[in-house]
Amino acid sequence: MKSILNAAVLLLVGLSASRLQVCAQEVDAYLGVGTARASSNGQQIDTFGDHTLHATPSLGGVLPDFGINVFFNKQVGVGWTASWKWSAADYAGLKYRSTFHTFDGIFQPARIRTRRFVPELRAGIGMTSVHFEFDDQQACDQVPGCPSSRFFLAHVAGAGRLYVSDHVFVRPAVDLHYVNHFFLFGTNWVPRYSISLGYSFGKE
Repeated sequence: MKSILNAAVLLLVGLSASRLQVCAQEVDAYLGVGTARASSNGQQIDTFGDHTLHATPSLGGVLPDFGINVFFNKQVGVGWTASWKWSAADYAGLKYRSTFHTFDGIFQPARIRTRRFVPELRAGIGMTSVHFEFDDQQACDQVPGCPSSRFFLAHVAGAGRLYVSDHVFVRPAVDLHYVNHFFLFGTNWVPRYSISLGYSFGKE
């Protein structure tokens, strides 16, 4: 079943890229791994009503990411990226997962572009969601934001596609999210660091 799902995802990406090429000069797809960071808000919560205080955590851990870029010429394009927490982590005694979605405009400076290196400057908006896993509704009621919360974010990033062949690239990236009223953690500023492997369709 898993192999069928993986094949379906690859087929969907390929078909989508082929259709986008009709109106785009280049389409990039990439998959990678990274991490995001935010400090704890310092709260301690009596989650289960047993007078035991559970600390709220900092944001971290492994976050895979997947993205698609569509370029209308050699300098200007748009992109979407999704990153999500690989495994559920503890939050004041409950388990939680977080996801980030961003939609960006992309500028590729021509002056520092080469055949093997293409820089990306990105800015846009998106959404962060935090979903809790729990067995006891009363415990959920004690934790702010449970069972799920969504937050608007603004986003800037810098990345570079390092081509190891005419179409295959390695993409290190540094992202900075400003998550509006991110009360579950101790800061609204969330940096993310990632490295991905990708493929460019239509690249000359």
